[in-house]
Amino acid sequence: MKVSMTVNGKTYTRDVEPRMLLVHFLRDELGMTGTNIGCDTSQCGACTIHMNGMAVKSCTTLAVQADGATITTIEGLANGSELHPMQKAFWENHGLQCGYCTPGMIMAATKLVENNPNMTEAEIRHGLEGNICRCTGYENIVRSVKAAAAQMGGGD
Repeated sequence: MKVSMTVNGKTYTRDVEPRMLLVHFLRDELGMTGTNIGCDTSQCGACTIHMNGMAVKSCTTLAVQADGATITTIEGLANGSELHPMQKAFWENHGLQCGYCTPGMIMAATKLVENNPNMTEAEIRHGLEGNICRCTGYENIVRSVKAAAAQMGGGD
């Protein structure tokens, strides 16, 4: 099947098998390897991207379902060499250790803050329940999200 989608501002058209997962399309067909594969069951969130303005787990989305979609991956979140406020906050607040979950965590957290820039710590933790980090204990992740929220229009 032929699919066409805009990824990080560039339109791509490819022939794909109907059963190809979006995460494999992004990684294998387009070279967007920042979108990680962690579980293939939608449990860990390492594959989270933005599709048509929503945070979506690309390991349980078929590439054909994204036909006509506008997608942003972690590679497209920054503005050129200027990091997105969420990326910068993760860097400055040590919101990562091994880094495997980080792209998905940043993508999920970005949409979370865009939807509610004035979240409490409990709301941040609840909002990120679909993203698993096996290294950090989440303290610095929450701190990072709060710092980014302040930069993205929220108050503290």
